[in-house]
Amino acid sequence: MVTIAQKLRKNPSVAEVRFWTLIESLRLGGYHFRKQVPLGPFIVDFACHHAKLVVEIDGDSHYTDEGLDKDRKRDAALAEHGFTVLRFSNLDVLDNPDGVYETLMAVLGQRPPSLPSPRGGGLRRGLLL
Repeated sequence: MVTIAQKLRKNPSVAEVRFWTLIESLRLGGYHFRKQVPLGPFIVDFACHHAKLVVEIDGDSHYTDEGLDKDRKRDAALAEHGFTVLRFSNLDVLDNPDGVYETLMAVLGQRPPSLPSPRGGGLRRGLLL
């Protein structure tokens, strides 16, 4: 699973690169996001463990009956472990970055950022499925 995540991190989609740039101010502001994160049996596009938030950037394959059903089941499994899943299409990220950012801020505004400890340690949380 880690090898697959590493390959995905090395070959991001254009929309994933754009999203990473879009959230730079959030990352600098204390929200620790990671890319292509293994969570149990899944690899999610982006995760902020402290905020218990998963962000998925969906391409065309997600908008078939099979893709939608798979995503519903995956989202439900992640929700059982306390994660909120936000889904944006590639087009959302590329054509409406302000709307994506506003939606993200609305969710994160309810969850304060995880700031590094003065001693240099940070929070580390994982999902055990």
